[in-house]
Amino acid sequence: MKKLVLIRNCQAEGRHRDSPLTNHGVNQAHRLAEYFEQHHYQIDKIFSSPYMRSLETVRPYSRKTGIKIEVDQRLTERVLSAEPVEDRLEAIDISFEDMDYALPGGESSNEALSRVLELIEEIKQSDSETVALVTHGNLLMILLTHFDNNYGFKQWRLLKKPDVFVIEHDQDFHQLEHIW
Repeated sequence: MKKLVLIRNCQAEGRHRDSPLTNHGVNQAHRLAEYFEQHHYQIDKIFSSPYMRSLETVRPYSRKTGIKIEVDQRLTERVLSAEPVEDRLEAIDISFEDMDYALPGGESSNEALSRVLELIEEIKQSDSETVALVTHGNLLMILLTHFDNNYGFKQWRLLKKPDVFVIEHDQDFHQLEHIW
């Protein structure tokens, strides 16, 4: 059985790709590493979005365990639009209802889902048993919605920083658990 540990980044100073973690976020990242250690998570591989806040979220765990962080572009946050959006929340809400909805220069939920599922398919074919994916709130919720249609816009608004879910795969069976 394969386990995917899905991690939303810790508290950051902004949403720009180079936004670092706040001091509180750095403390959260250390507590997250301790949590995995205390609960005996045997993570074999770590994939992270290239955004600084994601890398800094998993860096304390990586240093404790010696597991290298592999940067993967497919874990970057979904681009809602290339232009400023007047009502961002409304646009995100619509994108959960209509998975093909995309604003100019933006990415639909289905497009974002497709790229992260491509990575998951590669992980399923690998020898790794437990793999951590460090990403961002919107992409994380799109993925969770794929595995459990009880997730969506409302649950996206309730996500914490950080937030952690585990998906266990066994052939066509999967189980989703919110652990943090």
